[in-house]
Amino acid sequence: MVQIPHLQTERLLLRAPNESDFDAYAEFFGDGDASHFYGGPIGPLAAWGRLARDSGHWLLRGYGQWTIVHRNSGDVIGSAGFAWPTGWPRPELTWWIGPHWRRKGIAREASVAAIGYGYDELKWGLVQTHMNDENTAAKSLVVSLGGHKIAREAFPDGISRDIYCLPRPPSS
Repeated sequence: MVQIPHLQTERLLLRAPNESDFDAYAEFFGDGDASHFYGGPIGPLAAWGRLARDSGHWLLRGYGQWTIVHRNSGDVIGSAGFAWPTGWPRPELTWWIGPHWRRKGIAREASVAAIGYGYDELKWGLVQTHMNDENTAAKSLVVSLGGHKIAREAFPDGISRDIYCLPRPPSS
């Protein structure tokens, strides 16, 4: 059995995804506005598949996405971590945040913890991410994290994206 580490920040617990997270997945991925850049909207069965994929990624690759939980309330907020789907060029930092939790610095706080894990625990020489050109919120977050464009390339889904390098967080 794979031991998925927990990460803690001031407000957040990043823990292994589990079955109890399904409602948050179904809500996020069922909302067309919230999940537009993540292939949504999708129905509950496909949202279950996303949850299963996030859980299984840890087993197959040894890293993956954590479920983001608010430490004080226990509410499931979203997901953050690393993904590397088969056929894609490299692992990337990715995240999604439920609509009620946006614009509160959650994605930034979770991303800083995940980036530190990528450098310190996974021993990656470079943590990267990419996003669709229209995803200005994601690009803004990446820039706030000190990310800078290092390349542009076509992906297996036929979309060209900018690739960003994310620097090691200062406390890492």
